[in-house]
Amino acid sequence: MSALLEVQHITKIFGGGLFSRSRTVALENFSLAIDSEPPSITAVVGESGSGKTTLARILLGLETPTEGQVLYQGKNLRALSDAEWHTFRRDVQVIFQDPFEVYNPFYKVDHVLTTPIAKFGLAKSRQERQALIEEVLHAVGLRPENTLGRRPHQLSGGQRQRIMVARALLLRPRLIVADEPVSMIDASLRATVLGNLRQLNEEFGISVLYITHDLTTAYQISENIIVMYAGSVAEAGDVDLVVQRPQHPYTQLLIGSVPQPDPDRRWNIEAMAASSALPTRENTCCKFVKRCPHAMPKCAESAPPLFQTDQHRLAACYLHEESPSISAEDMVSVFVGRGDNARA
Repeated sequence: MSALLEVQHITKIFGGGLFSRSRTVALENFSLAIDSEPPSITAVVGESGSGKTTLARILLGLETPTEGQVLYQGKNLRALSDAEWHTFRRDVQVIFQDPFEVYNPFYKVDHVLTTPIAKFGLAKSRQERQALIEEVLHAVGLRPENTLGRRPHQLSGGQRQRIMVARALLLRPRLIVADEPVSMIDASLRATVLGNLRQLNEEFGISVLYITHDLTTAYQISENIIVMYAGSVAEAGDVDLVVQRPQHPYTQLLIGSVPQPDPDRRWNIEAMAASSALPTRENTCCKFVKRCPHAMPKCAESAPPLFQTDQHRLAACYLHEESPSISAEDMVSVFVGRGDNARA
């Protein structure tokens, strides 16, 4: 059985055209398969410039990869017929970062809910349409009488974002790509939106790809996690293993940078004392070598493969070269679904 959505050996390069020689490699030889069964929540984490949003746009068909391909149910996204593309648009929904920019200020918020109903023929009458809208609003904790008929600026950021969650739920998709969905709303409302996403997963069987720079929310919501650095995978696998016992120096840096309410605890700054004296081969070396306190000569000569250090975890670091290496397309094999190994 083919995956619902899959990227194979994706590389995305920006720039380098006729009038500019500068090139930015946003993603490099990245592979990932997302199954709809069992429904799961996978977090993609990394700092700005790590390739997270580029990955999301490629998965949604909004960007074309420079190399590699995107497959929807085993078929190249660029080869889909009009009917297949219509089905893809229903199966794969997105929740963007900014809960205000996605709204047209000239329309009431009802517009973002009535449009997909009309486009996909979800209701046969006005009464059926209204009942469907009220159902999804209640599902995300909103009262229709306090939501409908209002302009976007009359609602809070959290309310606007929950309407976008409700919009995605309308279509009963098989996958939701959530790109930094809580980064621009108040901290007090983040738990509500994260709860909505987990509800979609648990009650409606929808898989979620949760893209964020925030390790804390990634740990709260996901079962599996992919830590990215400069367009490549640094570490991936079961979220408990990766967050509680990080093995890649970059993941350790991220974990050590999370502030904790302990005045006696000093932030981990060890990873900043990196060895920059190693001569590097810029196009082939480990991308983290200049920031890594454990850098070795081989790190400056060639990029490490993915080493499977546990049954449900892998790390791209020569510190673990005694472990077996796996190819990028086999990365999904270390992910766990809902079962004995999944978090409650």
